[in-house]
Amino acid sequence: MQFHHHGYVSGDPRVQAAAGTGLDRPEELPGETDVLIVGSGPAGMLLAAQLAQFPSITTRLVERRGGRLEIGQADGIQARSVETFQAFGFAERIVSEAFWLTSMNFWSPDPADPSSIVRTAREKDDPAGVSEFPHLIVNQARVLDYFAESAANGPARVKPDFGWEFVTLQVAESGEHPVRVTLRRSAGEGEGEERVVRAKYVVGCDGARSRVREAIGRKHVGAVSYHAWGVMDILADTDFPDIRTKCAIQSHDEGSILLIPREGGYLFRMYVDLGEVPDDDHGKVRTTPFDAIVAKANRIIAPYTLEVRNVAWHSVYEVGHRVTDKFDDVSIAETGTRDPRVFIAGDACHTHSAKAGQGMNVSMQDGFNLGWKLGQVLEGRSPASLLSTYSGERQVIAQNLIDFDREWSALMARKPEDFDSPTELAEFYTRTAEFPAGFMTEYQPSPITGEKTHQDLAAGFPIGKRFKSAKVTRVGDSNPVHIGHHHRADGRWRIYAFADTAAPTDPSPLRDWAEWAATAPDSPITRFTPAGTDIDSVFDVKVIYQQPLDDVQITDAPEVFFPRVGPFQVRDYEKVYATLPDDDIFEGPRRRPRRRARDRPSRPLRRAHPAADRARRAHRLLRPEHAPPAPPPPPSR
Repeated sequence: MQFHHHGYVSGDPRVQAAAGTGLDRPEELPGETDVLIVGSGPAGMLLAAQLAQFPSITTRLVERRGGRLEIGQADGIQARSVETFQAFGFAERIVSEAFWLTSMNFWSPDPADPSSIVRTAREKDDPAGVSEFPHLIVNQARVLDYFAESAANGPARVKPDFGWEFVTLQVAESGEHPVRVTLRRSAGEGEGEERVVRAKYVVGCDGARSRVREAIGRKHVGAVSYHAWGVMDILADTDFPDIRTKCAIQSHDEGSILLIPREGGYLFRMYVDLGEVPDDDHGKVRTTPFDAIVAKANRIIAPYTLEVRNVAWHSVYEVGHRVTDKFDDVSIAETGTRDPRVFIAGDACHTHSAKAGQGMNVSMQDGFNLGWKLGQVLEGRSPASLLSTYSGERQVIAQNLIDFDREWSALMARKPEDFDSPTELAEFYTRTAEFPAGFMTEYQPSPITGEKTHQDLAAGFPIGKRFKSAKVTRVGDSNPVHIGHHHRADGRWRIYAFADTAAPTDPSPLRDWAEWAATAPDSPITRFTPAGTDIDSVFDVKVIYQQPLDDVQITDAPEVFFPRVGPFQVRDYEKVYATLPDDDIFEGPRRRPRRRARDRPSRPLRRAHPAADRARRAHRLLRPEHAPPAPPPPPSR
């Protein structure tokens, strides 16, 4: 975290100075706003936190509840989401309070006594080491609290407007605020009263029964699988030995359980298989008594027993798999003729089972994908057509999720005798680990994702996928750091320049590029950085040299990597990096000793270089969802 460059900060450095719309933010909901977010779930709150970084934008978030969510249904936080938390500055705090999922155990009927279960496998949660962050379990309500804090502490000071529910909307063909939204007071003084708010853009994050989705004529496509599950968060006394480990438990005749330990060391969640649901059930299964769910759980885990002492929450649901036909208000026939004004995100777009731990995670990535794009468009940095990429990118991801979840849910509901081997479920879990972890998202070529013409220069970083962080030495203070952890969702674009083999002071393609970037009229930095602002106010540019720390002097770095910032024009010492001797980012998986630059011949940029982008200039421009553990703000390739 960097601060003090605008003067000494004696308070919490996470509280940014209010600016722009945050200086005079009215408590009452205004009649006009730039962005109106409907719903304070994961997608909505992340969107608010991102837009709070744009003080020129007026953002309001309405929520029909009278206050914050106290207990949420979602709890699984995949590693990709923790990387996103890093971008918003609260990864370390939420990691410290969460339960870490490091392995998953599998239980099946005992061949010697099928009426009893035995442990048959123990699988690592992240066998490939795809992220430096862990898979977590923490209640959705706490995740929303952290995003609410981030939004409230951002320059625009965005806070939810509780007690307002969405009624309907109309989109005009013209006007500065063309979306006319009718809201109704749902809690507090004046309950039942209606009012109209006009917005430039509206985002419906209002859940599976989204009224915003209905208002723009979008349809949920899919069906219910007619298989029911009881879910309960409980404190219980049990002799089951793996109660603090994630488990898939399959009995011979009684169905299965997915066991999820919860944060805090005592609470845990059970998804209990209630079996197939008849076509004519008409929702009757949802009235299954809690005691019946507990009795079923005891039959599944026999010979072990479970005595419930306290119930935090419980429910019964039928698995449904649905994807909305489009994620914005532009019909197929209108595509290319106008830009979208209304969007939907999260459960309003996709619904599925909870057992793959994807709902909250994919919803947050929806919000992140759309948030930086809205910020760039409303600040005038990008054309409004950028917003059309949201639906196309995220709808594909949602469909992939549904396809995966359908397979995972079917496996969880399958009887033991229907598997080809007792380890089939465990093998599927390990084989597909990267998908639910959030690392298989790969956006296709578009106005903001380049073609793979030079992909061979960066084989370790597929274009269109998230930019995996790696460790380097920060030259200014000699600390080993992850290059992605300095990466914030602050509205700036990121460029990572991976140097060629020349010494930092010698003539090189990197120095030529740095000079061009800082001074050339056609450089994006000189073109788009507003006059009178810091050189890194729009583009945050970093360099990673191929030399180790002792061979790099920070004052030898070109100005674009060692800029003066803030009102006192002090140097930023956190943009210049060198390699680590035992973890060389340029070597990738080939870990071999390096010679000092003066002892080795000049050589071209290695093709194994895991993060170079354009031939010998080797620079990479990142967008948010593709960033290192801290997804960055927008980029364009």
